[in-house]
Amino acid sequence: MLDTTASGVYVIAVTTFLDDGRLDEPSTDRMVDFYASCGATGLTILGIMGEAPKLDTTEAIAFARRVVKRSGRMPVIVGVSSPGFAAMRALARGAMEAGAAGVMIAPPGTLRTDDQIAAYFAQAVEAIGADVPFVIQDYPQGSGVVMSVGTIRRIVEAQPSCVMLKAEDWPGLEKISAVRRLMADKTMRPISILTGNGGVFLDFEMERGCDGAMTGYAFPDMLVDVVRLQKAGERDRAHDLFDAHLPLMRYEQQPGVGLAVRKHILKLRGAIASDAQRKPSTSLSPTARAEVAYLLARLARHDKRAAGLGD
Repeated sequence: MLDTTASGVYVIAVTTFLDDGRLDEPSTDRMVDFYASCGATGLTILGIMGEAPKLDTTEAIAFARRVVKRSGRMPVIVGVSSPGFAAMRALARGAMEAGAAGVMIAPPGTLRTDDQIAAYFAQAVEAIGADVPFVIQDYPQGSGVVMSVGTIRRIVEAQPSCVMLKAEDWPGLEKISAVRRLMADKTMRPISILTGNGGVFLDFEMERGCDGAMTGYAFPDMLVDVVRLQKAGERDRAHDLFDAHLPLMRYEQQPGVGLAVRKHILKLRGAIASDAQRKPSTSLSPTARAEVAYLLARLARHDKRAAGLGD
């Protein structure tokens, strides 16, 4: 079960589809094996980049079962965010029964006040069960909900089953520091903090007190290396490696087309059989593919893991 000591890299996994839009189960196994080979601590599935809204509850539970079974001892967190609590409960309970380590919840965009946000998480816990460890997803760019540091503290203190904050406010460095100060002052109980946003601020987020990353990128093994180097105090080496990947990470962060970029590179790396997305989707133009190839070729000068991918 997920707890407040979680650290490392929990890769936000893509959802594997066949070209006709059906779930690709063999490729799911292949993807899990790839992430494990990259050194991932755990996986997070059915997040925003996992195309969760495109799956119905039955498909989502089936996908979660497949990933958990293949992951073995590697913990799996399942995104269960939903406009309604009935669907959230069904997915959360189904995932936990399959062996998931915990769930992730993002607030719906209708919430505006601190009281509304705190009440929502209380109701969510009531719906899924207080025995289910959960992650607060603080992602205002996606949810439209701005959570203050005080509101995060309020949720953590009121809900013992909250074990982690996924910090992906933007800019969020000062917010991470503020949350850590609450823990240091013992005005908020300690929880794990993993960072998101495609990893584009991971270098400094680690220095601000994050325990690791919960995000996706076509080179998750780089994220693993940066987290390891930062924890070992090898700051310059961490930044040098991170800086080499930053142009490609930035390109992958484009709204709308970013998932197509990530799946395209994961296919090139042999992680998935098809880079198909379930419709509605965005595909890469020939020009975009050429730009990705150029970035991969440049990256290969500094990181041999990209060698040959841009050919």
